[in-house]
Amino acid sequence: MANKLFIMLQNTSPANPHSLAAPFFQATAAAVMDYEVEIVLTTDAGLLMKKGVAENLRAKEGSSKTVYDFIKDAYNAGVVFKICTPAMELNDFTKDDLIEECSGVVGGAYVVEMVMDDNVRTLSY
Repeated sequence: MANKLFIMLQNTSPANPHSLAAPFFQATAAAVMDYEVEIVLTTDAGLLMKKGVAENLRAKEGSSKTVYDFIKDAYNAGVVFKICTPAMELNDFTKDDLIEECSGVVGGAYVVEMVMDDNVRTLSY
């Protein structure tokens, strides 16, 4: 049985905040269940790792909880966040712009390694 959950955020973005809570909520649930969990963000989803972006988004209008709150919940449960280099290049920001919950920058080969690992299950949003 796999002991790691790899979540790839690539098809969602800050432009669709209603779709952002589920991946972070599911990551938090898996971490609480003692699975190792990692989220890698690429393309426009990578903007969520930029300071000031997730803090200003709400998955549901009128909610007091921001998307950044969901990220912090996941992080506090043990979820590891990384961003793909192309996301930073595409959106023109640097490591200095990353939120403190983002632990590193990875490339495409890293993503392929995760997806191909028999001990890892993958969810993609």
